[in-house]
Amino acid sequence: MRRALATRPGPASAVVELVDAQPEPVTPGDVTVRMLTTTVNPSDLITISGAYASRTTFPFVPGFEGAGEIVAAGPQVDNGLVGQRVIPIGGAGNWQQYRTVPASWCFPIPSDIPDTVATFAYINPVTALLMVDGHVPAGTRTAVITAAGSAIGGQLADLLRARGVAAIGLTTGRALRPAADAGRFTAIVDRRDPDWPDALTAAAGGPADVVFDCVGGADGPRLLSLLRPGGQLVHFGLLSGVPLTTAGPDVPAGRSVHLFRLRDRVYEMDRSAIQDAFDRVFAHLRAGRLGTPIAADYSLDDLGSALRRAETQPGKILIQIGR
Repeated sequence: MRRALATRPGPASAVVELVDAQPEPVTPGDVTVRMLTTTVNPSDLITISGAYASRTTFPFVPGFEGAGEIVAAGPQVDNGLVGQRVIPIGGAGNWQQYRTVPASWCFPIPSDIPDTVATFAYINPVTALLMVDGHVPAGTRTAVITAAGSAIGGQLADLLRARGVAAIGLTTGRALRPAADAGRFTAIVDRRDPDWPDALTAAAGGPADVVFDCVGGADGPRLLSLLRPGGQLVHFGLLSGVPLTTAGPDVPAGRSVHLFRLRDRVYEMDRSAIQDAFDRVFAHLRAGRLGTPIAADYSLDDLGSALRRAETQPGKILIQIGR
């Protein structure tokens, strides 16, 4: 079978190689999943870059998202699972034709959800759902979302609007970032405006209740200054590749910072709670929310081209695995 390996830290297009390999053995509790589709998520590129050096061991098979079909069940696993389409989670490993994974980390795909939709149903939608659940209590009026042009930025806006919360988007102003979908936001502010903090406050009609940040970098103190007393800055990504700075002389007291990591969160949840999150994501998808437009489609054999595109152009990529 074909498998992608990140051999060392660096730009994915330079350090990921396609190799021939044997499927891993199926031990008790495991299933073998024939991967059907996968994608290149920003979390894949950031992990491959070495940004999370303390929790990344090279070489490894990247790929946090994907859809597949169970083709073999190991001992202590119900053989009736064979043939079921699933989303395998719990770690990287989806950039390969066959993946061996504990059955407990495989979640069924409803029959009305295509593979191409299920591929994108995990990282961004589940992250957005759990963050809104945890940090947008009743009475929340306004929320600021950085990297508003990102897929998860729009999905957060979808969920906030459904709760009656005004979603104010902050765009990064970077050439490779897609434009934010104005229809999903109450207002959008351009980060290139030197007075963007004042513009955000004006758009929100005053201090915001919560800020969702997936960029990191040096803007932490200014983002905190946008919040009302008791407001929350929820940091969940590192698109800049630079850790978030949250200390500074202008940071007002009474504002809190919360770090959200999806992997840590799902490891704290029992299977029924994770399944419930997926069920709710699928319901939102059926209702026209949390969708992910696909900008380009590649085969696994052309993974190098997919990675070069992901590094240089905006938009989500679908990778067809095949047999």
